[in-house]
Amino acid sequence: RAVSYIGKLNIPVMGINTGRLGFLATLQSEELELAFDLLFSKKYRLSKRSLITATSKHPENHLAPDNFALNEVTVSRQNTTSMIQIETHLNGELLTSYWADGLIVSTPTGSTGYSLSCGGPVITPDAKALVITPIAPHNLNARPLVIPDDTIITVKVMGRENEFLASLDNRIASYPDETEITLKKADFTIDLIELDHVSFIKTIRHKLLWGEDKRN
Repeated sequence: RAVSYIGKLNIPVMGINTGRLGFLATLQSEELELAFDLLFSKKYRLSKRSLITATSKHPENHLAPDNFALNEVTVSRQNTTSMIQIETHLNGELLTSYWADGLIVSTPTGSTGYSLSCGGPVITPDAKALVITPIAPHNLNARPLVIPDDTIITVKVMGRENEFLASLDNRIASYPDETEITLKKADFTIDLIELDHVSFIKTIRHKLLWGEDKRN
């Protein structure tokens, strides 16, 4: 949410975990005193994170220049239990039409969020990639797909209802059925502060309990 206010202002962000999992906010609230000491001592580094922009013929829904997402862009059904069809093109070439509850296009930062819970892969923050992950697909051969982050993605949703939902991180809007949304890497990045005692590898090893024997 903070990132949606910052945009292109080049203000670094340090996340503090006040919830449960907290991949983005790896600093725990009880570590604040240590965090400030490290900040003032300049014992930190900046991790540049890529973002996704979304454009369509309905810019009033996600108005530029605020039409970007740090984690993911998601299209999903609205007011129905029926699946939707999501026709997806990569650089103008048809990839497939997903029959599913929705589709997630995620950055490496967002790969440990909604995409991960839907079976998507974990991607390191410095990887130049995006992930396309279907949500509960009916066509069972549909699998998450990792693509270069300079790929231009277009999605068109068709369903039984007149509208569908599109979300940019936590910002949700309704779009008319068959609206085409174009997704691509943003022309700016967000700087996340990583303290010297924190790393992405340490975080996923801790959060995902890798290397721990829980049988005891």
